[in-house]
Amino acid sequence: MDRRGQISIEFMMIVAVIPLVVLLLGSLTTESSELTLAMAAARNGATQGANLNSMAFYPDQAFSNYTNKNQRLLLPSKVRIIKVEYKNQGYNSVYQRTKIQIRVYASDPTLKNHDDQNCMGERINYYVRKSISGSFQTDYLTNNAYNPVFSHRYYYTTADVRWS
Repeated sequence: MDRRGQISIEFMMIVAVIPLVVLLLGSLTTESSELTLAMAAARNGATQGANLNSMAFYPDQAFSNYTNKNQRLLLPSKVRIIKVEYKNQGYNSVYQRTKIQIRVYASDPTLKNHDDQNCMGERINYYVRKSISGSFQTDYLTNNAYNPVFSHRYYYTTADVRWS
């Protein structure tokens, strides 16, 4: 500033640009933190679904299905979650959100039957979706199977668990 009370153009530009930069960085940070929170919830849900194995409470129909077809799942298993990753599948105009597909990679040497792996994978995916829904408190936007699950900018689905 000079002695006549005039402000230099450089000072005015700096004062005008700083709030714009802060707003831009804030919106980018918010968007990435939402996806980070969803992935953390997905990992937590996958671990929870894998660890519940024989200790879960089952509805009558599911329990009779397990006792008839998937008896192996009623016993403790050693499911290990290897990794959880996501794939951005673009904007969906129906939901007016970006679709994110989550895939869990798991391993269990005791689950050799393909039907048992599918059944365990469905349980893991259910807990992944349920955990994401709980993190964003959007239970009211989805159905009992939590499929799809919504956050503020995205909606999430799960792909079949890959077993190694």
